[in-house]
Amino acid sequence: MRVLPEGVDSPAWLHGESAFTTIRTRHGRPLLLDAHLTRLHDTCAFLGLPAPDTALPALEALTWGLLRLTVTASGTLWSHRPLTPGLRPVGGVDVRLTGMQVHPQLGLYKTGNYLPYRLAARHATPAFEGWLTDGAGHVVDGSRTSPLLELDGELVCPAGGLPGVTRAAFLAGRSHVQRAVSVTDLPRVTGAWLCGSGVGVVPVRRLEGPGRSLELPVRWPQTTDDALVWPIDDPATPTT
Repeated sequence: MRVLPEGVDSPAWLHGESAFTTIRTRHGRPLLLDAHLTRLHDTCAFLGLPAPDTALPALEALTWGLLRLTVTASGTLWSHRPLTPGLRPVGGVDVRLTGMQVHPQLGLYKTGNYLPYRLAARHATPAFEGWLTDGAGHVVDGSRTSPLLELDGELVCPAGGLPGVTRAAFLAGRSHVQRAVSVTDLPRVTGAWLCGSGVGVVPVRRLEGPGRSLELPVRWPQTTDDALVWPIDDPATPTT
């Protein structure tokens, strides 16, 4: 047993009383920055934290990077690291519907109270992503990405989860709806994608869960937008 380190004995680190956002960077330039800062500001207001500091530091010109901004009662902290997700999954990725649920009050915000998402990722292994539900049995969010579905002939953002910045950027100018999606609706899904700063927009090839396995067509978005592509220098690079 060790003594709790100085600086960790605070609500931010013990109870998750913090707000954060993770921003993709390209050669040191933050992408979709305004949208990330707006969402972060809203989360801070909800939690009663100080507004985020928007004066960003000079960033290393990484080819692809992830900038994390974390706000606690003592101010805004930052880190910047290389974004290296590996080979592009040309054949799509697998998703598992987990038994984890988002917090009924915090599900709309990106807070340090992140345990349900960590557990969903663990329960989904070896699948690429795990989806979480709410207490009413609706699919609402992913452990690290935002879900986007093709259902009944239209693009659908499942309601009840974090408003995904990458997903919103992808949907700009596209016809779509946001509504509740029950777990019982999933057999009618004809396409699905995962959207997030770390991966861009990635098609789902298989949706798994208790008593179900749904094969889906793999359709990569036709885009060269740095915020939406898989982060490699050559998006056409083959993978295994």
